[in-house]
Amino acid sequence: MSDSQGLKWLVGIAGVIIILAGLKAAETIVIPIMLALFIAIISTPFLRGLAKHGVPSSLAVVIVLSVLIIFGGALVMIVSQSIDAFLTRLPLYQSRLQSLIVDWLPHLERWDIPVNRDMVMTHLNPSQMMGWVGSALAGIGSLLTNLFLVIFIVIFILLEGAGLSDKLKVALPNAEKSIRDAQGFMKQVNQYLMIKTTISFITGVVVTLWLWWLNVDFPVLWGLIAMLMNYIPNIGSLIAAIPAVLLALVQLGVGDAMLVILGYVAINVIMGNLIEPRFMGRGLGLSPLVVFLSLILWGWLFGPVGMFLSIPLTMIVKIALEQHPGTRWIAILLGNEVPSEAN
Repeated sequence: MSDSQGLKWLVGIAGVIIILAGLKAAETIVIPIMLALFIAIISTPFLRGLAKHGVPSSLAVVIVLSVLIIFGGALVMIVSQSIDAFLTRLPLYQSRLQSLIVDWLPHLERWDIPVNRDMVMTHLNPSQMMGWVGSALAGIGSLLTNLFLVIFIVIFILLEGAGLSDKLKVALPNAEKSIRDAQGFMKQVNQYLMIKTTISFITGVVVTLWLWWLNVDFPVLWGLIAMLMNYIPNIGSLIAAIPAVLLALVQLGVGDAMLVILGYVAINVIMGNLIEPRFMGRGLGLSPLVVFLSLILWGWLFGPVGMFLSIPLTMIVKIALEQHPGTRWIAILLGNEVPSEAN
């Protein structure tokens, strides 16, 4: 029995490795499909709302897609222009940051901190720091260029989803139970993604307004990054704040950079610690270790897109594991709380 159980575990681990290797190899195809599924899941509640008001399913799909295309097109134009302008000014920002760091060296020497210019330029290279920001923004720009391909995939997913339940009733012998289980799973996924997306959108808007009021360059771009990184709990807000703080430092000075930091801290404390837990409810969370490992795994698989989708994807896996008694223990280990029945 023990040998048989060990063999099952080995086969299961080998299967997971093969699947991950296949996903990595098919990255170019998988990323647009995953983004399209993400958008389609978020759009489903709006389709249901329109259907409840008597709007035909095909017309509801057209309305939702029109909103997505208009919003997505405007976002692509604004963000692409901001990224191009930032990359054009990047050498200027790098030289300003280098000058700022060199100007601070005498203050450090007065405090008897053993540093010199060569040491700082080696371990705290401003060109490298701003170059990382530029590379990340270039990755976002390449992602946005595929947005219309993603929208086309969303069109077919939504059109197919309208008649999927009828097809399943004919195709499966025990379709009613399968449909109920699938609907319960999708309800939890929709709840999580809708709440998280709404809070992330509000976070991005507030960050944009705060940076616009402080006259930081490209506030819409940093607001978009704050919205995307808000899907990653704990460390996402820190990652999102770094480029905006660096830019405020070289553009406006230390005082305004501190105000930017203060704004990010206040926004994320209010949204992440007060508002989000109130609406998200219990059981829709991941342990910090799982968050970190998910970020590494999905980031390695799919790059910046994988980092953005890492927590939603892991959360969907956790919800799926909760649906079956045999895998519920894995979902408990992935969560950040001990279930009440286990206390």
